Amino acid sequence: MTTPSEGPSLPNWRLVLGLTNSGGGDWGRVRAAQLNAVRRLAPLRLAITAIGVAAVCSALRGHVANWALAGWALAVTAVAGHSFYRKLREGRWQVGSASLRDLHVESVWAMTMGFAWASAPLLPLLAPHGPPAEMLVVWVVCTTMMSAAAMGLSVLPLATVCYQLIVSGALAFATWRLGLPLVALIAALYGFGMALVSLTTGRKFIAHEAAQLQLDEKNEVVSLLLREFDDKGGDWMWQTDAGKCLTHVSPRFAVALGLQPEALEAKALLQVLAGSRWDTGDFHASLHELAERLKLREAFSDLTIPVEVGDDLHWWELSASPRFEDGVFIGFRGVGSDVTAARHAADKINQMARFDPLTGLPNRLHVNEALSSTLAQADKWKGRCAFLMIDLDRFKAINDTLGHPVGDRLLMRVAERLRALISGHESCGRLGGDEFGVVIADGNDTTRIEALSRAIIESLSRPYEVDEHTLYIGASIGYAVGPRDGQTVETLVRSADLALYRAKDQGGGIVYAYEPQLHSHAEERRVLEIALRKALERDQLTVHYQPVVAADTGAIESFEALLRWTHPELGPISPAKFVPIAEDTRLIGPIGDWVLMTACTEARNWPDHVRIAVNVSAEQLMNGNFVGTVVQALARSGLAANRLELEVTESVFLREGGGVTDMLDKLLSLGVRLSLDDFGTGYSSLGYLAKIRFNTIKIDRSFVQAAAKNVAEAIAIIRAVVTLASSLDMTTTAEGIETDRELTLMRDLGAKKIQGFLFGRPMPARDALKLFNRDGERAVA
Repeated sequence: MTTPSEGPSLPNWRLVLGLTNSGGGDWGRVRAAQLNAVRRLAPLRLAITAIGVAAVCSALRGHVANWALAGWALAVTAVAGHSFYRKLREGRWQVGSASLRDLHVESVWAMTMGFAWASAPLLPLLAPHGPPAEMLVVWVVCTTMMSAAAMGLSVLPLATVCYQLIVSGALAFATWRLGLPLVALIAALYGFGMALVSLTTGRKFIAHEAAQLQLDEKNEVVSLLLREFDDKGGDWMWQTDAGKCLTHVSPRFAVALGLQPEALEAKALLQVLAGSRWDTGDFHASLHELAERLKLREAFSDLTIPVEVGDDLHWWELSASPRFEDGVFIGFRGVGSDVTAARHAADKINQMARFDPLTGLPNRLHVNEALSSTLAQADKWKGRCAFLMIDLDRFKAINDTLGHPVGDRLLMRVAERLRALISGHESCGRLGGDEFGVVIADGNDTTRIEALSRAIIESLSRPYEVDEHTLYIGASIGYAVGPRDGQTVETLVRSADLALYRAKDQGGGIVYAYEPQLHSHAEERRVLEIALRKALERDQLTVHYQPVVAADTGAIESFEALLRWTHPELGPISPAKFVPIAEDTRLIGPIGDWVLMTACTEARNWPDHVRIAVNVSAEQLMNGNFVGTVVQALARSGLAANRLELEVTESVFLREGGGVTDMLDKLLSLGVRLSLDDFGTGYSSLGYLAKIRFNTIKIDRSFVQAAAKNVAEAIAIIRAVVTLASSLDMTTTAEGIETDRELTLMRDLGAKKIQGFLFGRPMPARDALKLFNRDGERAVA
């Protein structure tokens, strides 16, 4: 081994001149390095040649016959141009291995160029009037070309030496004939010196390349051996001959295939890896890539290929490099390892990252990717796609009532029904919670989109049998068409979400298509939400009171507290707009507590027999401190508990699992009265009335208005509610009475109390107080 100070050992002159390949080592790759170094400078050499030809022609023009000068210039340019064109046509400027013949071909072209330039000094001999002074230009050009050859062609010593001697010999002969013997001697000595320099430089270059290739070969072998015998890993070494057949099969490689080394020797590598697929030709894409690399004799690394080992499918990772000996390809040598476990782990991670573990459907990430691809295709072909956003109705009630395990199994059943409805042109996935999405590749036919949406709603609304429970839910769908309703995934999903929100807002169980004005509605809702969060602290909220009177006498029996909001810039805002926002943003809790405290304080100023009715949200009843809030409101206001009536809707019982019934029992034990509002419009069940001792049942105004129009069903419902309340020792209040006809009808049907514009609109506390005289009786009829 040589030390850095010694440098690589120098090869003999026969190897340097390219007369033999003996001496050991991969001289094919060394010759390739020589050719590659020369070819990299080919464009520069062509440019220098063109400049030199132009200089000589310019200097000798008018002194040498034009035919001779033109013929010489054409010959030099043709030789240089043809050499460059030949390399350009081959398209291989860099080669991996080269033979002596390749080296000699390049040397012949270099010497041909030397003869072409050697004729330049002979041109002044053709001048009719003696040596022109322009011979100096020819001298400079020729010596420059010799210097350039020493620098650019020295990696080909034989070609360079011949080039230098030919050009310098011609230059010496020409100057001697012109009567310049000293200049001729200098030209000869200069050529001889440049030849020696070229030989020395070329020899060092060849020695360095040979040493570097040997070092690379040793490093490769050491690396492969280290991987082969690493006891901590499962790698093995493999090797092929020039025919791509296995050779020197290692025991570990044979064990990986479950065979004996003798059975694999001389077998085609591709056939062994393909297994039973060899005869059919149905190969994995990675096996095609391996075949292409082997064909082109290119190195490859970490190529993962499926391999049959017995009845199991394994995944191998292969790396290899081509091997050459004396410039001749002798095969591949590489390493392999079984990465099946890592592959399965990666597949599992990918499955978890892209699929919902509960339903097995694609998750939000996967759905977004599918939608992105579908949008791109629709934009490319000037078509349309669609996205359906599905939300389950009443699912939360089941989740809260029967528990999450039942809810999860219900979601699995929903996923099964969705799969059954989806064709090859659609894909569905779970977006999260009880939301699902469907991507439709062809969104041009809105009729088909609507039909699919209705089919989904109908299928998901059929009863489910889960753990001996018969469950009923529904579905609402909003959809948007891309790229019309959104050119990106985010905007299209946002549009579908707005359409879904409108479908839910209209009662659910329907499909709603996106409309541009939905964005303005959403923006309005966003502005209101921001303003509502500051409304309470800025004293923008007030409580108005609507009287509830006895049906027979018209005497005021109570008031219902109704929340009002007046914004300094937006003006009065309807409760129908801001109350749902308060519920969605969970602001209804603190706002409801404030209404309760304010109403109790105002009611303290009324006659003792007049009660105050306050609406209570499900959010408040789910708060474990709500009983304490009621006690605090009664204590601070000094209002008797029996004068407070809390109104709840049937929807609060959907949170039975949260202890709503227990909360209502605690409130009744305080002496507070309870009213069931909007009875018959929601999830009516006589079980509520059996569990809770309500004091009042309120008949919704929709029944009152229908009854006034002589709708038989509405009249029957009101009569039944009145009879039921009477039998349970409850009173009934008819809401929304606006005409004398409605008042007379409600009296005839047995309603005990009346509420509506006929007896008074919601009013501020000071106006409500004016309705009583000093004796506490009603001051107006």
